[in-house]
Amino acid sequence: MRRKDREVTSKEDLLSILSRCKVCRIALMDGDLPLIYPLNFGCDWEGELPVFYFHSAKEGKKVSLLKEGGTVSFEMDCGHELAPGATPCEYGFRFASIMGRGTLHFPKTEKEKCRALSLLMRHQTDKEFAFTEEMTRSVLIFSLSVEEMTGKERK
Repeated sequence: MRRKDREVTSKEDLLSILSRCKVCRIALMDGDLPLIYPLNFGCDWEGELPVFYFHSAKEGKKVSLLKEGGTVSFEMDCGHELAPGATPCEYGFRFASIMGRGTLHFPKTEKEKCRALSLLMRHQTDKEFAFTEEMTRSVLIFSLSVEEMTGKERK
């Protein structure tokens, strides 16, 4: 990272950024072209790295690309605010962001799917919800196991 003064490395600070972000953009390859999809997400930690959980319609272009599997890139950002200056060159922008890459997975059991949806709703609403297996059947659930990520923040 070029701007080491803005790098976020501690798990606590990364978790703070994750908790403020509500949309994660994933980049999937469509042949030679990347396609970016903004998605609401939930999150859980496995050791030092998070696992993101998403839901989607069960068919469409995105689903076809997801099922190809492999490594995907992701990005999320929040805290957007203009930082005014005395001259145009002194203006800046406050933000916090996380980006990285990981591997896609599809939960196999209905119990795993219910847990994924519960994590997603907790992240989005700060409320607890219970899901039934019947509810999980109407959507596609997938996760992204993060393998590498970097955080950056300008306060």
